[in-house]
Formats: sequence, C-alpha cells, structure tokens
Amino acid sequence: MSGTPVGPADDGLDVHFIGNATVLLRYGPLTLLTDPNFLHRGQYAHLGYGLVSRRLTEPALAPQDLPRLDGIVLSHLHGDHWDRQARRHLDHATPVVTTPHAARRLKVFQGFARTAGLRTWQGLTLEHGGVQARITALPGRHAGQRVLRGLLPPVMGSMLEFGSVGRPPRLRLYLSGDTLVHDGLDEIARRFPAADLAVLHLGGTTLPGGFLVTMDGAQGAELSRRLAPRAVLPVHYHDYTVMRSPLSDFLAEAERLGLGDRIVHCPHGGRARLTVADGAVAMA
Repeated sequence: MSGTPVGPADDGLDVHFIGNATVLLRYGPLTLLTDPNFLHRGQYAHLGYGLVSRRLTEPALAPQDLPRLDGIVLSHLHGDHWDRQARRHLDHATPVVTTPHAARRLKVFQGFARTAGLRTWQGLTLEHGGVQARITALPGRHAGQRVLRGLLPPVMGSMLEFGSVGRPPRLRLYLSGDTLVHDGLDEIARRFPAADLAVLHLGGTTLPGGFLVTMDGAQGAELSRRLAPRAVLPVHYHDYTVMRSPLSDFLAEAERLGLGDRIVHCPHGGRARLTVADGAVAMA
C-alpha cells in the first residue's frame, strides 16, 4: 500500500538467516522472505525425477513463527526452496515473486493467487508503510550441461532495491539463486553496480553422476570478485546431503582473492544488520 515517502529512522536492513536459502528481511515496516524451506532435520526434500535429499540442519523458525509478510521472493521451484511446510502453512494471500515456471504451478496447483512470474530483467515493486522494495529478476543457470537444463526448473537471481516510496533506492541486495557462474552474470554488475550485500547460494550441490548444480566455494568467490558487492553473506551450505562444498572452501578462496573483509559471518539462525550510511554490516 502507499504511504508517506519516509524511510526507516536509521535506514537499515535487518537480516535473519533461517537456514538453507531462507532469509527473513526487514526494512522498516516492510518484511520479505526468501526461498521458504522449513523441513526439519532428517526429513527429505524432493528434487524431481525421484531424487531426494535429506536435511542435515534444523530451521531457526517455523512458518508459524514468522511475522506478517509483505512478499516472498522464490528463486525456483525445488523442494529445498519451497517445501510442503511452505505450501501448507504460509498465507496463500501473500504475494510471491518468482519465475514464470514456478508462478504457473503455485497459482494453478497450490492456490497462491497473488504470485507474479518475472522474466529476466523484469521488475515488480512491493510497498508498505511508505517504504518499498523493487524486485528485479536476474539471470541464473542451475546447470552447466545443456541436457540438465531441461530437467531442472528455471532459476532466477534477484536484485532487491529498498528505499522510500517515490525516491531513489537507498540499499541494494543481490540474491544469487541456485546459479552457477557464467558470463551472463556479468551484465548484473553493469546494470546494478555496487550492490550493498550479495546473498550467495553455495554448497556445491552435486547430483548423481557428479553434476554440479550450485556454486562451490571457488565459484562463489569468483562471483564475489566479478560483482564486487560491499558485503557477502554465504547461505545454502551444510543443509542437505547433496551439498559437497563446505563453507570453509568459500572462506579460504575469498581470502585468497582479497575478499575476506567483505564476508558476513552469520551462522544458521544468526542475525546481521546492513546500514546504508557506509555499507558496513554488523552482527546484531
């Protein structure tokens, strides 16, 4: 809804890392959730074509613990990003911003009527209490092999631009989605230079046959180098049995590339705060 164009008093973004790729974002009165995954430790996520993966961690929150949401940003429709807990317990009136592929299925088969499917570089704005988040769909590629691209669901990255309604954005947050590094991602930095925070999906997810379908430590560090955000929050690691690249791989490679001082050390269940004044990120 519209309101007076004034932002939060301290113009900061609160980040709560719930687990896997699920992050709760609060900018003043506006609240967003990314890639809702609330399966418990020991439960199985369905990845399609009979593939499953067992969860190794416990989410920091249950759907019933969430505040009222202004929107959900969903990178793609996989069982470790949108699970049966999300389907059953999230408010079906909440707007979901996702790929056209996921939007069709959420509307037709799950009853999430306010789902919007964005094609790459398309955008949509959510507002609440005088502040807004402009969500732009960005390139993503879930697999390097062409044959796998037809088997895995389409994936998108997202740029979230926060600020007051009717004014230029004050803060930019990049969500990688489950992408591998490829040259198409370089256009992101040209269109959106100097993101304040990059939330990277890592883990080195590996399917049977040795096929890598999410960034490992080396790829995550390389994407950080290419996009040059002010700060980097690693997520999507250690959570499922298909994840083969530990967080330590990413941290070591980021240090080697001279990016160690940009890493936000926010563990599962942890909180961080991104302030606009200097782009600094501090643990809450």
